Amino acid sequence: MYLRHIQRKKNGKEHSYWSIVENRRLADGRVNQRHVLYLGEINDAQERAWARAVEVFPDEAGPPQTMALFPEERLDAIVEAGIPIVRLRLKELSLHRARQWGACWLALVLWRQLQLDQFWVQRLKPSRKGTRWDQVLAVLTVYRLLAPGSEWRLHRQWFENSALADLLGVDFSLADPHKLYGCHDQVLAHKSALFSHLVQRWRDLFEAEFDVLLYDLTSTYFESEPPLGENDKRQFGYSRDKRPDCVQVVIALIVTPQGFPLTYEVLCGNTADKTTLKEFLQKIEQQYGKARRIWVMDRGIPTEEVLAEMRAGVPPVQYLVGTPKGRLSKLEKDLLDKPWQQARPGVTVKLLAREGELYVLARSADRVAKERSMRRRQLKKLWQRLHELQARKKLRREDLLMKLGAARQQAPSAWRLVAVEVHATEATFTYRLNKDKLRQVRRREGRYLLRSNLTETDPAVVWNYYLQLVQVEQAFRHLKGDLAIRPIFHQEQTRIEAHIFVSFLAYCLHVTLGQWLRTLAPGLTTRSVLEKFAAVQMVDVHIPTSDGRTLILSRYTQPEPDLQLLLARLKLQLPAQPPPRITTAQGPEGASL
Repeated sequence: MYLRHIQRKKNGKEHSYWSIVENRRLADGRVNQRHVLYLGEINDAQERAWARAVEVFPDEAGPPQTMALFPEERLDAIVEAGIPIVRLRLKELSLHRARQWGACWLALVLWRQLQLDQFWVQRLKPSRKGTRWDQVLAVLTVYRLLAPGSEWRLHRQWFENSALADLLGVDFSLADPHKLYGCHDQVLAHKSALFSHLVQRWRDLFEAEFDVLLYDLTSTYFESEPPLGENDKRQFGYSRDKRPDCVQVVIALIVTPQGFPLTYEVLCGNTADKTTLKEFLQKIEQQYGKARRIWVMDRGIPTEEVLAEMRAGVPPVQYLVGTPKGRLSKLEKDLLDKPWQQARPGVTVKLLAREGELYVLARSADRVAKERSMRRRQLKKLWQRLHELQARKKLRREDLLMKLGAARQQAPSAWRLVAVEVHATEATFTYRLNKDKLRQVRRREGRYLLRSNLTETDPAVVWNYYLQLVQVEQAFRHLKGDLAIRPIFHQEQTRIEAHIFVSFLAYCLHVTLGQWLRTLAPGLTTRSVLEKFAAVQMVDVHIPTSDGRTLILSRYTQPEPDLQLLLARLKLQLPAQPPPRITTAQGPEGASL
């Protein structure tokens, strides 16, 4: 194995992407290259660390060694003593129940690293029939992390195809659908205690800091429209999933710049963003006390009233908020005289102090190039479409209006730069470029207007704070993509919130592994590592014996060299293989040897 990199040009910049590649010799003597791990973009120090790790696993294996299964002198002693020998019929060996083991094992390692096994065993007591609710919750969380789907699919298919029963030392009864749904009814009461527990664990494991908080909201929808009560949170509202036809709930989330979630709340589907911040400020102070925290939010979340209360607090609550570009028109004259300051390579800012706040106008060269390219591409496509419609002669006026509406929908940003005038009675129209509007758009491309009450005047620090807002958007992408929180099929409101709670637990495992990888194996993503571990399967090896019984060996497959490399980087060691079992003469049940 060795490191290989390729260079690609994207948005006018050169990017180097790294991979670990393995050479494999084919039967005809040719050498084929297999991509083992994709590392993405890594810095020089991380490249050297990976190179040293690869050197530990050379390409050529050592010479094969022949080993005896039984020492001859031991076998002779057994025969002379007259002890009966049970022989194994290796020709009748068979393999049974292949199931996924590696990713399940890694997920449980994360579960125990966060000490969630200890947390839940103290709070979810076993039922009178002996049901371990803490283990049921572990199964639900691991399922949501690895192969998210419905509880019915977990019961009907997934649990049997996983090795969770072997790893937890349980049987199939743990995946009974009544237990899966019943577990949802018990977890919400411990939500606040869980938040405090996780914050402390991340501090212990990664020295995580919680002085900068990123706040944002998203929505998730329902496929069905059940009967709704007066206080039901399922309502129609602004859908970020482009599903205005479905009822939904709104999820408000607070994370740190490293992606660690601090808390979340499930709100009514018609909740306006600007009405949520005040309640969250009080919630964080009540649970974690007053401390120096910087709230970073996008535009549309805080109101002027809430910002005034944050500034008037003792001590003041610090914030950094995105501002609509329309507000830039009011401040353009004052900002013209201000000098541009270098915040970081390719980013310049202007600072304007006004009424106890600091306004920051940021200009990113990369963002200017990206937005300009997008605008040109969309405008060119729209211009071509308008030219085609204008050239068509046999077109009714109603059809023309429909086609113009479709063109506007496909290129809404470019449409604002074009003045289209349709004839009052005929199926003709004229169009021209609105040059004044185009000049205004060009001036504002790649620019952001921020406002803050931070005493920090270093423009680089202020800009970096706002860039970190992408982490909360990344959290929503993981919840909706990798963890498939949507759509929701539950009908009862408590189970709806419990479904989101289980998804939140799975995200906690997801972000913990991600932070682990950033420290020990940079360049790898959480999903790629889980897929690598999923290649390790467990099978039951059945070997009949001469006395009519069967020796059962449950064995996970040995990891390939690329996974051995990953285990070494993560400082993990696989557990010992399970002990063998042998069936009794009366039935199929096995007893451990």
